[in-house]
Amino acid sequence: MDIQAIREQFPILKEKVNGHDLVYLDSSATSQKPVQVIEAVNEYYRTTNSNVHRGVHTLGSRATDLYEGSREKVRRFINAKSTAEVIFTRGTTTALNIVAQSFGLQNVSADEEIVITPMEHHSNIIPWQQVAKATGATLKYIPMQADGTLTMEDIRATITDKTKIVAITHVSNVLGTINPIKEIANIAHDHGAYIVVDGAQSAPHLKIDVQDLDADFYAFSGHKMCAPTGIGVLYGKQELLENMEPIEFGGEMIDFVGKYESTWKDLPWKFEGGTPIIAGAVGLGAAIDFLEDIGMDNIVAYEEKLVAYALAQLREVEELTIYGPEERAALVTFNLGTVHPHDVSTVLDTEGIAIRAGHHCAQVLMKELDVTATARASMHFYNVEAEIDRLVDGLNKTKEYFGNVTL
Repeated sequence: MDIQAIREQFPILKEKVNGHDLVYLDSSATSQKPVQVIEAVNEYYRTTNSNVHRGVHTLGSRATDLYEGSREKVRRFINAKSTAEVIFTRGTTTALNIVAQSFGLQNVSADEEIVITPMEHHSNIIPWQQVAKATGATLKYIPMQADGTLTMEDIRATITDKTKIVAITHVSNVLGTINPIKEIANIAHDHGAYIVVDGAQSAPHLKIDVQDLDADFYAFSGHKMCAPTGIGVLYGKQELLENMEPIEFGGEMIDFVGKYESTWKDLPWKFEGGTPIIAGAVGLGAAIDFLEDIGMDNIVAYEEKLVAYALAQLREVEELTIYGPEERAALVTFNLGTVHPHDVSTVLDTEGIAIRAGHHCAQVLMKELDVTATARASMHFYNVEAEIDRLVDGLNKTKEYFGNVTL
């Protein structure tokens, strides 16, 4: 894996910020885009722009081939059985809401339970809060250990015969915790429950096989895996999706419309009402090509080494508190003494270093950690150890700027 050659494919990495070479450590919020993706989207608009499925003219056929071709690339990337199981959405949030509002409201009753964890992103908490309110179901949390992990004992104790849905993140966007989805799916299925996986932070960094995981639903976003913003994927087992009602109605998703009754298209199109995100899907297909050319196994191995280096170097920074387990995805969340994370981020920005600060759409987790906010440095395969060194230097300068900080 030639990291320097890979970095050359990302134009933005050549940018200067406040007079310094950019160090981009905010990939958990959104990844940067390689030139191949940028050019694929540009080429679509320059030569092919047309609506899909409806037209029989040449541009319409080209656009449809590109759009559906990207669906096949997604199917292969996550090892779904069929393209019927791959629904294009605006992103992870939309995908999770489809599952909650369609499958959840249809299938959960007042005497049943929805199980989630304290480490969930708001997008995987609020939809289930709403389902619980609407149905009278009980919302339960699997307890979290001090290091940000879940134990199998707690998982088994929390999921019961009353559990209908287990909604859980594959990788925490704050802690980097990698949850044992396959094992949790087995436990859920043993109790007759369904598992919904938030894959926003895992699809860009891990090799995903939805059949091996036995996930009933798996949601992820393109923009975190080198694709454009505004495109995402909901995977669902075909037999479940076939029995679900769409939640968005209009053109494209209909089969027949009468004055008083209408019928829907087959999967996956019944969930894709209106003009779809065509250029985004084209970009997602190009991003998958790019990732597969590098190799997801290579990306996983490289990022494991990079985050291990980051942890080792950051632990040398005095007064730095790091949150999360030793084995983690490629991100490190921390606080620097009493310096507010926003101040940390602001000082680092003057050095050309981009990190994230705040509650990271995880206020439930912040309460568990007994903090109001944290700083997060999140990496991808285009980052290098020298950038981690820049981050450490920047944190030491932050300490100097704010004087001697104490916990």
